Amino acid sequence: MKQEYGLLLKEIKQQIDPYTKILVGFSGGVDSTVLLQGLVRLRDEFQLPLELTAIYIHHGLNIKADDWLAHCKQCCQQWRVNFISEKVNVDPKEGGLENGAREARYQAFRRYLQPQQVLVTAQHQDDQAETFLLALKRGSGPAGLSSMPAKMAFEKSYLFRPLLNITREQIERYATEQGLNWIEDDSNQDDRYDRNFLRLRVMPLFTQRWPHFSQAVTRSAALCGEQEALLDELLDSELNGLMDSEHSLDINQLAQCSVIKRNALLRRWFAKHNKTMPSREQILRLWREVALAKEDAEPRLQFYQDEVRRYKQRLYLVPIIEVPVDHAIEWSLSEPLYLPNGLGCLSLVAEAGKNTIRKPLSNETVTVRFGLTQASLRIVGREHARHSKKIWQELEVAPWRRTRIPLIYYNDTLIAAINTFVTVEGKATSEHAMTIEWREAQE
Repeated sequence: MKQEYGLLLKEIKQQIDPYTKILVGFSGGVDSTVLLQGLVRLRDEFQLPLELTAIYIHHGLNIKADDWLAHCKQCCQQWRVNFISEKVNVDPKEGGLENGAREARYQAFRRYLQPQQVLVTAQHQDDQAETFLLALKRGSGPAGLSSMPAKMAFEKSYLFRPLLNITREQIERYATEQGLNWIEDDSNQDDRYDRNFLRLRVMPLFTQRWPHFSQAVTRSAALCGEQEALLDELLDSELNGLMDSEHSLDINQLAQCSVIKRNALLRRWFAKHNKTMPSREQILRLWREVALAKEDAEPRLQFYQDEVRRYKQRLYLVPIIEVPVDHAIEWSLSEPLYLPNGLGCLSLVAEAGKNTIRKPLSNETVTVRFGLTQASLRIVGREHARHSKKIWQELEVAPWRRTRIPLIYYNDTLIAAINTFVTVEGKATSEHAMTIEWREAQE
């Protein structure tokens, strides 16, 4: 029995090595409790220099969630683990309640993951088998059937699942032997949810007939993952050749590919953006409704929190952002200005650049606005005044970006559209010049 427990700790250690700053997804259930306690033991008993932080995601879906939060916090206090809790809103439109909860959970993980830190979650071998069967039910190809990798890129770091070779039975035996207390989520007994149906009604039959079924499914998932990795390797250089610096895709070149190859390239394009893999039907709709739309159309197709847009025969995957049009944000210039809704940050920099403008006069208030409504304006580099729509077109600014570009105003006078143009009213002088930098949020 002790050999089995040593195997569990060894598996965790091997998977996370050499990383020491760990963010653990901690629900308080038996799986994440075993994972977190295993990491604590590696820190305390085996002297690994681990910096552990646990995060509890409050989905607001169960009346006991506040009690669960308190339980998780108490565990972390007892084990000397930093603790974070985050309440999220679950959108059931995000592919159903289960998937909506997952999307909300991982968005929270992204928000709290720190530099040099890796995310660790507690999915195990039986979870992997269930994920495989769910993908099979959806008619997924090798990408979906590869299920959950033990290590994958996540944000600018990695997500590890160190228990994927450990069964649910092994985890529960370990928890009992160690005298651990964990939460029993009563919703796990509700077989209306697909994963619960598999766990409660299907997997026991398979395991009774074939005791090593989940282990075999894990091998199949790994083989599918190897096939996808091979395709990634073979198609990577071609995909890079189709993309520009903004990661947009050349429609004309894609049109020359076979349907099978084009679909594979489009799926990998989503992966390049770290987005959820679209289904085959979504890929076909993307091509039919966006890439092949009428020339004068401005087509779009939504994918969760993003949408695919077309501009000048290229495909763009852009986040859906609620832009605060007609709202003026006052800026003192003395401190960086963090823009709302993930639109980035403005700050002053020493060196001159494309956003070099004159300094405001003492009687001029600086504001940042979005959504250009001025019909006619004169910009530096143009001899005559032009309609704002014409200027956007001449400067080849995509329609959806026109409302997202910060506009600098002195009182009610437009001075500049950041990274795009400076008006004659904002033209810099050698004695009174300043330069603004816009650090856009990562899309």
